[in-house]
Amino acid sequence: MPYQVNEILAELQFDHTHECQLLSQLPREKLLWMLEKMILTRYFEENAEELYTQGLVHGTMHLSIGMEASPVGSVAAIEEKDYIIHHHRGHGHTIAKGADITLMMAEFIGKEAGYCKGRGGSMHIADIAGGNLGATGIVGSGLPTSVGIGLALKMKHPGRVLLAFFGDGAVNIGEFHESLNMASIWKLPIVFICDNNQYGMSMPAEKSMNIKHVAERAAAYGIPGVTIDGNNVLAVYQAVKKAVERARAGEGISLVENLTYRWRGHSKSDRNVYRTHEEIKEWQKNDPILRFSKLLLECNVITQEDFAHLDQTCKSEIANAIKVALTLPEPDIKNMEAEVYAP
Repeated sequence: MPYQVNEILAELQFDHTHECQLLSQLPREKLLWMLEKMILTRYFEENAEELYTQGLVHGTMHLSIGMEASPVGSVAAIEEKDYIIHHHRGHGHTIAKGADITLMMAEFIGKEAGYCKGRGGSMHIADIAGGNLGATGIVGSGLPTSVGIGLALKMKHPGRVLLAFFGDGAVNIGEFHESLNMASIWKLPIVFICDNNQYGMSMPAEKSMNIKHVAERAAAYGIPGVTIDGNNVLAVYQAVKKAVERARAGEGISLVENLTYRWRGHSKSDRNVYRTHEEIKEWQKNDPILRFSKLLLECNVITQEDFAHLDQTCKSEIANAIKVALTLPEPDIKNMEAEVYAP
């Protein structure tokens, strides 16, 4: 049984007064941006799930519904010139980094206009021009890749930072330890971020390691490590911002663990038999979108009308993206092997 939501909140919760003070220090536009990106991610995935049930999405998908604060709060802490590399549950990261929603949807349904020409699907969306270096379906594969990227940034583009995202399922493989060890020695400009949704496939993370938090492992590499309430977008933003500043200053890597929870199964083939409906419902009470919107309302950053307008705008954007994506041309059989096999 993973840690209960009330345990996490008791241990990691921000003081409400502190949250309002932090809100006052951030531009209203940035706060609305965070809320918008979380809502867009939620509607994108809910609609993608519906398209899947209609047989319009081929292959599987890994949804992050309930986890939106982790990618959005993290990406909010970097600049446009910076980079991210994510994982198979990376739709929120991609949206937060500024991807075109229509091209994302086109990739999902296998259209030639998609980010990877319809060949990558849900797990492999990348936007190189936008600083999103993509992902693969191999657990932890982005970790050693991030070391190479970080070294290139240090040598050729000083001042730029990479956010390297991975899940809790990746923290017990060799690449995790090797990558953090090498990156720490070389003081690379990387922030390693664990999207800890507390289940690797179908086993609680607490059964796969003899420590309570992934961030405790930072001590082995002589780097800062912090565990954050990953459903609190402000807490995520503040922690990642501090780590980004350290990396940009040439002081090296940090490890940030965002404790969160996925409402859906590991993938579309997951029957969710390893956890109870009661557990899921308890975590749904900690919805990061409702939590942040409530805070913005209570601190007089937005009104109910503002929220309703933003919510409807996001719904319309997703609906329009689907409408357009469905009209885009299918890949031509003549170039079916293009960009799939190396020459």
